[in-house]
Amino acid sequence: MTRSITALAATCLFLSTDAFAPPKTSQHHRHSPSRNHSSLNDKKKSTTGGGGGGFGGGFGTKSSSSSTSSNKKKNTPARGKSGRADLLSALNDDDASSKKTKAEKSFSRTFVKSEQEQILNDLAARSATTAIGRAVAKSPHYNTPDMDPFWQLLPSLISTKFPSASDEDLRRVAGMVEHSLGVGKLDEDVVNDPWRPHEELHAYLPGMGETQPFMDPGQLELCRLMSENYEVIKKEYEALLEERFTPRGKDRFQSVTSMNYESGWKTMVLFYNGHRIKDFPYHLCPVTTRILETVPLAGRIAGFNRQQPQSGIPLHSDGNNMWLTCQMGINVPPEIINENGESVPAAHIRVGPETRHWKAGECLLYDTTYEHETFNAHPTEERVVLHVDFFNILKMTKLEIEVLQYIYEMREQFMKAEGVAKVGAQVL
Repeated sequence: MTRSITALAATCLFLSTDAFAPPKTSQHHRHSPSRNHSSLNDKKKSTTGGGGGGFGGGFGTKSSSSSTSSNKKKNTPARGKSGRADLLSALNDDDASSKKTKAEKSFSRTFVKSEQEQILNDLAARSATTAIGRAVAKSPHYNTPDMDPFWQLLPSLISTKFPSASDEDLRRVAGMVEHSLGVGKLDEDVVNDPWRPHEELHAYLPGMGETQPFMDPGQLELCRLMSENYEVIKKEYEALLEERFTPRGKDRFQSVTSMNYESGWKTMVLFYNGHRIKDFPYHLCPVTTRILETVPLAGRIAGFNRQQPQSGIPLHSDGNNMWLTCQMGINVPPEIINENGESVPAAHIRVGPETRHWKAGECLLYDTTYEHETFNAHPTEERVVLHVDFFNILKMTKLEIEVLQYIYEMREQFMKAEGVAKVGAQVL
């Protein structure tokens, strides 16, 4: 385990509890690492993103920390105007040459290396018998140099952050950990569904039960709020269009994956990986922002998606069953005349075997683990929707969502501690 990872692990644990604090006579001080959560996702597969809105949200194993760091220079392409090489920098309007890592908080004491290692060892021993500890121990790389240090330390992190969570509370989260480490099993209903490419599932919470391509949006307060505030949201979108360029001249409409870019789909991202965007003009869209923040935003995107005329997102699926996607029509192109002389909707989305059409002010709620695709057949008018990816509040407990959010946050921090410039698909 590298020194930076050890230090970060100790800091994270100390921020969560005082259970293993040294004697009060210590006169040292401790500091936390930078908490910049806005990391860039870099997909391993081009088969995720499009209609589902962005990134699949998987976790990696051994290669995601230690081996990625050594290759970061040759694997990180130069940033271009399209924003694909460094989307987050474009969204934040960062000046790459002036980026610096800074500690944002100071604390009352630090610990010498021997104290850190002893505390980590004590915590590891205590957490090894928990549901998360037993899940991690199933990895064939457990307690070997090939084990990703993040997963090795995860039981301690979870036990410290959520000390009152029982094994039953975390049973499904433990199953997600097993799947991420390559030792878990998929539920039969997933494997047997021909419309859900289960081999593409890289982040999987077992026991979610039956699902369907499209769901009733009336189940969610989010959908009701979006529809009730359609006129206001549309005006806020138009205001954002007027301010679409950052002070440095970058277009806030970005292509979040190469497939989206090539398919005529671009997004004005309001939230990325569940976090707000630095220097974004939220004052222009206060109602939209407040509504989106009523749900636990997931590690993909929330924002306004534009689909160009005569373009579509090719068939794909997103590999995370913990998230749902909601879209509301903002600007929907008028009907067109098909080859049979019939008047039909110009824009559609197919999820599994079902096809739906957007309507202004109405929401579509769907599960992107099903194969899905979109198309805007209108010859001149684009299609605009408000898009949000969020944790499946219909099927997951509040605690499960909080634990998963913490795992994603810590994974990102560990990658940064290893000096990884671009956080890849193995993180979010």
